[in-house]
Amino acid sequence: MKIRPTVIGLLFALTGCALSTVAFSATALANEPAAFKRDPANLHLASGSSMITDLQTGQVLYASNPDIVVPIASVTKLMTAMVTLDAKLPMDEMIKVDISQTPEMKGVFSRVKLGSELNRHDMMLITLMSSENRAAASLAHSYPGGYPAFIRAMNAKAKSLGMNHTVYMEPTGLSVYNVSTARDLTKLALAARNYPMLRELSTTPEKTVTFRKPNYILGFSNTDHLVRKSNWDIKLTKTGFTNQAGHCLVLLTSMANRPVSVVILDAFGKYTHFADASRMRLWMETGKSGPAPEVALQYKKEKNQVMRQKGLQASE
Repeated sequence: MKIRPTVIGLLFALTGCALSTVAFSATALANEPAAFKRDPANLHLASGSSMITDLQTGQVLYASNPDIVVPIASVTKLMTAMVTLDAKLPMDEMIKVDISQTPEMKGVFSRVKLGSELNRHDMMLITLMSSENRAAASLAHSYPGGYPAFIRAMNAKAKSLGMNHTVYMEPTGLSVYNVSTARDLTKLALAARNYPMLRELSTTPEKTVTFRKPNYILGFSNTDHLVRKSNWDIKLTKTGFTNQAGHCLVLLTSMANRPVSVVILDAFGKYTHFADASRMRLWMETGKSGPAPEVALQYKKEKNQVMRQKGLQASE
């Protein structure tokens, strides 16, 4: 029996299409990240609240007290820089160091001279990299519509990102009333991926900048020493500290070959937030983290007791 060439061609076309679909499906499955299986009980942290999120899948890989509302200190400055970028202001414009409408700055030491000028790009750089409070305040004071308009823009941006438990009262983080949650700050970190300059400036290890009126030069270093470590791949970072907020850290990085966001809030001790980040990475890679310092755990326990007395959920 003869089969027309068109029929044979159709059969080959259908077969080839089916094989291509199978091959595509196999490739897609191969590119999907492996299922994450780690016991949260094996991760021992000294921070009051924390969260790890897979950037590819959106899966929350670990969370401890992610919805507790707490002061966030200089993590505030991520939003300060984001709102500045949203305004699309000229980065080469010279702006004056001004803290006149930021009462939280009264009595706070800074090497930056009031009334001197620096271009907006470098003002953002030292705001993010070295957490310079006068620079953060100056970005707000030079905003179109002035300082009050800037604070409104910060809160409007938070609302647009679904940060429903976040409030900004000023641009530096010195106010105890600048509050958020680990979950909300994860949303901010995810949004920051759309701002290449945030990534670039926040991960700069060190920089010398030149002010004018009067002319002087100052060197600044990153408050996150992880950016100088070759075994860390930091894509975005912001640290924070006040007595009320404890030590805080927001990261975009990689752990166990996964791109992740990390939020660590209210850690005890000068380096505990960095140590917690290292414990997180070890847990991601091996399933175990090792112990946290007893003094830090005691601090966390006392904070949790206070939160329970206020009717807030907290974990040991």
